[in-house]
Amino acid sequence: MREAVDRCRAAIDGRGYLQHMSVNAAKLVAMRDDEELRRGVEEAGLVTADGQSVVWAARLLGTRLPERVAGIDLMHEMLAAADEHGYRVYFLGAKPEVLATAIEKLRRKHPHLVVAGSQHGYFSDEETESVAEAIRASRADILFVAMSSPRKEHFLGRLGRDLGAPFTMGVGGSIDVVAGVTRRAPKAFQRAGLEWLYRMLQEPRRLGKRYLLTNGKFVAMVLREKLTRRSSAPGDVAAS
Repeated sequence: MREAVDRCRAAIDGRGYLQHMSVNAAKLVAMRDDEELRRGVEEAGLVTADGQSVVWAARLLGTRLPERVAGIDLMHEMLAAADEHGYRVYFLGAKPEVLATAIEKLRRKHPHLVVAGSQHGYFSDEETESVAEAIRASRADILFVAMSSPRKEHFLGRLGRDLGAPFTMGVGGSIDVVAGVTRRAPKAFQRAGLEWLYRMLQEPRRLGKRYLLTNGKFVAMVLREKLTRRSSAPGDVAAS
């Protein structure tokens, strides 16, 4: 997390451009069928493991990630940095009333937070350019995009570099959590890699089938990759 925050702050202070992308099991599965989503993740300057399952899978495949850096946690770290250093923050996404409630709560938590602007996420394709222009005019240092996947990834992939904000990141349903509309899983669920289960228990009808199907595909993907790497190991090639 410390390394991620340092990278984000360096981009802001250096007036460069850095897009953060968090990945979980569902996004990695979706990337197999969504070329634009896959390209967006691959081209992002900073990618972190949002789900504990990604950390475990990476270790199984020989890449030891230091820790999980969840998008919502990085968002809160950057909000604290914005409060301390005067970074201008723009919020894009969520329902109008949810967004307003979240911003009000964040202002109470961070009294020096500079909100450069905000826009709910229920705008049409025809309104996209006017939304982009409003973000440019805000002179934001940080842009949080609270829209669902893959819409937020597509939005940032197409427009991110032209919005003027040196640091952008998609935060999905994090604004709903801040507003109190949804609850985040307890720490025990997070450490056990079962945050998805907690969310599914809150909305079983909407998320049940999707999570079970996605998680099954993710496990199969990881196992196939493990077997592929094992079969192509130098010792196996020599033996054949």
